[in-house]
Amino acid sequence: MLFVNYPKCSTCQKARKWLTEHHLEFEDRDIKGQNPDASELKAWHQKSGLPLKRFFNTSGILYKEMNLKEKLPGMSEEEQYDLLATDGMLVKRPIVVTDQTVLVGFKEKEWESLI
Repeated sequence: MLFVNYPKCSTCQKARKWLTEHHLEFEDRDIKGQNPDASELKAWHQKSGLPLKRFFNTSGILYKEMNLKEKLPGMSEEEQYDLLATDGMLVKRPIVVTDQTVLVGFKEKEWESLI
């Protein structure tokens, strides 16, 4: 299992604690130092079954500064993947990638049923 997170994020810290308490092994990846590339993001998006917008950190400063709420609807999926790949702070976190699924954000009930 891959755990993609930002160590300073309180939600990511809660998710890490949950994984540890449930004795789940995971590969830890700091999204700031090792941002996913466009091909990873595309694969994760397809595996997740979620709308692509869910992969954007819509509450982040960078998202707001770039006025992405207005720009995203006019962008192709490929353009959105490329944009997400430019900066880890644009990507919603944490992300958990397993053989079966991809989870975006930490919702304990969802994680319990899918991990």
